[in-house]
Amino acid sequence: MNLNWSLKELYTSFDNKEFKEDLNELKLFISKINSEVDSDINGNDIKSTLEKYINDNIRLTKLVTNLYSFCSLTTSVDTNNSEALKNTEIIQKMLADMAKSDSNYKKFIGSIDNLDNIIESSPLLKEHEFILKEIKNNSKYVLSDKEESIIAKMQTTGSSAFDTLKEALVSKLMVDIDINGEIQVLPLTEVRNLAHHKDSKVRKAAYYAELESYKKIEDSAAAALNGIKGEVITTSRLRGYESPLHESLIKSRMDMEALDAMIDAMKEYMPHFREYLKKKSEILGYKTGLPFYEIFAPIGNANKTYSYDEAKDFVEENFRTFSNKLGDFAKRAFDENWIDVLPKEGKVAGAFCAGLPTLGQSRIMLNFGGNLSDVITLAHELGHGYHGDCLLNESILNSDYPMPIAETASTFCETIVKKATLKKATKEDALSILESELQDSTQIIIDIYSRFLFEKKLFEMREEAALTPKELNEIMISSQKEAYGDGLDQDLLHPYMWICKPHYYSAGYSYYNFPYAFGLLFAKGLYAEYLKKGEEFIPRYDKLLALTGKNSAADVTKVMNIDIHDINFWRNSLEIIKGDIDEFLNLCNN
Repeated sequence: MNLNWSLKELYTSFDNKEFKEDLNELKLFISKINSEVDSDINGNDIKSTLEKYINDNIRLTKLVTNLYSFCSLTTSVDTNNSEALKNTEIIQKMLADMAKSDSNYKKFIGSIDNLDNIIESSPLLKEHEFILKEIKNNSKYVLSDKEESIIAKMQTTGSSAFDTLKEALVSKLMVDIDINGEIQVLPLTEVRNLAHHKDSKVRKAAYYAELESYKKIEDSAAAALNGIKGEVITTSRLRGYESPLHESLIKSRMDMEALDAMIDAMKEYMPHFREYLKKKSEILGYKTGLPFYEIFAPIGNANKTYSYDEAKDFVEENFRTFSNKLGDFAKRAFDENWIDVLPKEGKVAGAFCAGLPTLGQSRIMLNFGGNLSDVITLAHELGHGYHGDCLLNESILNSDYPMPIAETASTFCETIVKKATLKKATKEDALSILESELQDSTQIIIDIYSRFLFEKKLFEMREEAALTPKELNEIMISSQKEAYGDGLDQDLLHPYMWICKPHYYSAGYSYYNFPYAFGLLFAKGLYAEYLKKGEEFIPRYDKLLALTGKNSAADVTKVMNIDIHDINFWRNSLEIIKGDIDEFLNLCNN
């Protein structure tokens, strides 16, 4: 059994003839696009120019997907691979050189008065109608070619460099921790994982050791965060967005009305999540609310472990209860070595799925340890892959779905497996499984809300001046108090969450917090619909996933007759989680 993924379908090595040829082709093709942009946009045949623009972007996207995926997938399992790191930087610089031509094309498309008529005259343009109209609508936020070129090049030594610095600080941070009387020096990632440890003394020690360790890098991390957020504020304002949040909503193909409806519903249901946290606090013997270091404390005695073979069989079997198509997809991923399974030296932490539409495949990275959460993670990442599979008949330009929709299929697949596990569980195991599910839901509703509040306040304060580590800690604590309320011990929160969460440091993904809540609640609503409709739901679900790259979030959800502007939709999804909370409380009290 091969537990390492296969990348030979892309390239066999960085010295490989095909890799070098494709890299050179990318360089020449970008140069060609840059040299032709002026004649293209100043020509008389607008239809031909648009068709050329679409075809060029299809070719460019395929090249970049193959080359960049090979680099990034290689470094994810071998972070010290110098060839992968070098070629990643080469590709990034090539793409930065396209900023000028990209700006010119977008401004040109934005200036076309009869775009609808031209689109109707061409099958190719009609196929890409959504992306062309989106470019036209958003062209008002594109600066001049010279300004966009300057920004793109400056970002390589600005926000991108600050992000790299912060990642280096965190990845190299070693933590002194006392575990059962023995002083150990561990990487930060290992210490953070101790939050799940069965021994409360270890969890507590890890929490204090983690917080203490951040003091070593807080000044540098704060400088990086201030630099990134300052750049975002500047570029967002230059481009004409009302705020970084407005920019994030535009990129998410979502509007403020939908966000307000979702957040208002979340706030309504926060007391129920706090009841769950208070019950957990009571079970663990605390009287003033749950300490932050106990959020991930295991409850119950569900100690079952899974071999990877057992996990594969379990996931595939339960996927087939939904559809054979989903089960067949999982089997193909297993059989064709799409998955890198085990932890190893030089491999990054966590899990992800990378789509490879040029191959009609995906690659999934795990750090499989054999517990139930690892099985759930396998199902989750296969859900991302299935989403990509449903998009394979679409143009590669129609396969880029917005952030709020990104977690739909993954959360749906995760739910299938969780529900199957609960059905077969004993009462004691059910309590443990259910509590683990509520941990996840609480993170995505309550903690995500605290991160949203923090980022909103951070942007407001950064408008005036850079923030000190003390100020960053204070607004993080304030945000956590507002979100968690009396569910957590108000004196034992996590002031340094702004360092350990990477999304704050990505200039291109401001407010990458609310999309997680959207994904969870949308998937919960879909699963409830599936339970009502049964098999007739399945083709509609696949159709919905296929439409995600060429529709707004609101139009995607309309496929299922869901209105994301209606607070009642979000309430209904939160009611499902409330049902889990009620069941948990009932199990605890009986």
